[in-house]
Amino acid sequence: MRTNEVRRKLNAGEPVIGTFMGLGSPTVAELLSHAGLDFLVIETEHNGVDMAENQQMLMAMNGTDVVPLIRLPSGEPVVIQRALDIGAMGIFVPMLRTADQARAVVAATRYPPAGSRGFGPLRASHYTFDYPDYLRRANDNTLVGFLLETREAIDNLEEIVSVDGVDVLMLGMWDMCLQFGLDPLTMPHAELDRVVDRALEVCGAAGVALGTGAGNPDELVALRERGFTFLAYGPDYALLRAATDAGVAAFRR
Repeated sequence: MRTNEVRRKLNAGEPVIGTFMGLGSPTVAELLSHAGLDFLVIETEHNGVDMAENQQMLMAMNGTDVVPLIRLPSGEPVVIQRALDIGAMGIFVPMLRTADQARAVVAATRYPPAGSRGFGPLRASHYTFDYPDYLRRANDNTLVGFLLETREAIDNLEEIVSVDGVDVLMLGMWDMCLQFGLDPLTMPHAELDRVVDRALEVCGAAGVALGTGAGNPDELVALRERGFTFLAYGPDYALLRAATDAGVAAFRR
C-alpha cells in the first residue's frame, strides 16, 4: 500500500489542493489525475453514482500520484467499508453533528484492535496480492474527513477535533447558511464569517486540517492565506462551466 501523502501532509500542517468530482466520469477522473492535484474526491452524496462507478473512477486514477477519496452518502459502516475495499484511501462523511458520530466513523475505517473494520480489501489489496502489506499499513494511511454543515457540529467543535483519527473538517457553506436561516445566494454573511473564524481557531489549535472550496484562483490564494489547508478547487462541473461561460461570453462580445 502506498503512503497517503495527503494525510501525511495535512498532519504535518502542509496545505493540499484537489477537487471534487460530481460528473461521475472515469475519463474526467483520469484527466484530472494528471493535472498535478494532490487529491480527487468522488462525489456520491448528491448524484446518482453507485459503487461500481466509483470503482471505475478509482481505476482511472491508477498510475498517478493523486490520492483517491470518496465523499459518502452516509457514515454507515458498510458504506465506509465498501469504499475503502475498492481502493479509496480516505472518506468524507456529510452532516457531522457530534464527537460520538466522528468516533464511530473513525472506528469503521480501522482494523482491530484500533477499530471495527471487517477484513476484505479486494481491489485495495490488489486482489489479495498485497494482503500482508495492506493489513499492516491501512490504519495509518486512511484519511478521515467530515463535512461541517450543521449547527450541532459547530456547537460540539472542540469535542470533535479531540477525536483521534479525525484528519480533516471541511466547511459546507451552503448547508451551513441554510442551518443558520441565511440565504446562500447572498454570501458572505457576517454570522458565517464568525463561524469560519472559530473553526480556523479551534482546528488550528488541535492540529486538525480545515478545508473549504474555492471557485477561482484569487479565492484559492485568499483562503490559503487565511489558514485553510485542505482546498478543493472546482468541482469538476464548475470548472467546466467556468471555461464554457468564458468562451461563450468572448464569442458573444
